[in-house]
Amino acid sequence: MPTSRSYRDSCAIARALDVVGERWALLVVRELLLVPQRFSELRRALPHVSSNLLADRLRELEQNGVIRRSPEPAEGPRGYELTERGRKLETVLMALSDWGMDAPQPPPPAALSATSVLIFLRRAARPDPAAPPMSCRLELDGRVWTVRLASGQVEVSPGETATADVSLRTDARTFSALLTDPGALASACEDGGVAVVGDLSAIGRLLRAVTDPWPSEEVQPAGRA
Repeated sequence: MPTSRSYRDSCAIARALDVVGERWALLVVRELLLVPQRFSELRRALPHVSSNLLADRLRELEQNGVIRRSPEPAEGPRGYELTERGRKLETVLMALSDWGMDAPQPPPPAALSATSVLIFLRRAARPDPAAPPMSCRLELDGRVWTVRLASGQVEVSPGETATADVSLRTDARTFSALLTDPGALASACEDGGVAVVGDLSAIGRLLRAVTDPWPSEEVQPAGRA
């Protein structure tokens, strides 16, 4: 059953935690940041949560105006999407992500969703603003995304692209490893962990935007506060 626990504290922090402080709640929000998802898709993305607990968290988040049912699809059951209020949690999650970079890794087997990897890509990649635009069809764990590099920005969107310079198919964990070590791309292709169609150098450019980012305008010169 959904929880009715409360800190009974008037502070805004406590009131926020009354809404999203229960276990798995913020991870559900994370999974909905990039695209609406159905219950079955959320279960695949969060394999260590039980179906009953996930249903409780979804019900609570919906009752508190954080998520809502997405429009009726042409096929299959309806999914869930963030409301305008729920989308405001993105800044909270990004701050938690930055803070958690120094936290220890969990013991195996640990989950890693495609959404998690793509959020990292979107935040960490800084492509050369002078480079020509590039579009990549990226298939992670059976779901298709479009990644565009243009004008020094990275855009990640769900679904197919009409035109793509390159297409890459792999799983989230392998792609995450490539974002750390682009030099492993050739061997990953050889052993079948990655399938690439099109310009292989375009994938290298995408990966290097993370490992060798273009200097950000926000970075202060050495010796400056």
